[in-house]
Amino acid sequence: MAPSDPIEPALDPMERIRGIDCELTHVWMVRTFLKHCDEAEEDDDLREVVRDLYDFILAVGPVDAVDDPATYLKMAKKKLRRLRGATELYEAIQPEVSGHTNFIMAARSLRLAVNKIEQLVTS
Repeated sequence: MAPSDPIEPALDPMERIRGIDCELTHVWMVRTFLKHCDEAEEDDDLREVVRDLYDFILAVGPVDAVDDPATYLKMAKKKLRRLRGATELYEAIQPEVSGHTNFIMAARSLRLAVNKIEQLVTS
């Protein structure tokens, strides 16, 4: 008999929100890096990525201000498509923007954070 994967207990809404907030620290750092890089001055797509990342962060707000977990999670779910889109756009344009390790690692970091956010929002 093959061992089965242990079933993880469902997270309560505030645990999910705290998890999203932790991942948003990574999204914030990627956004800040991209916003302040020289390449952003010349690339409309890169500026769009920066705006869309900020839009998600601003829409959900700080975890300390959460009064209603259901409202937070609803907004996160509503804005998830835009967050995914920004991530996909950055992954597509990153090689053209720069092949520097900082840009490559920013794409990886963003992807890992967004995947986890998506998991937390949709669980």
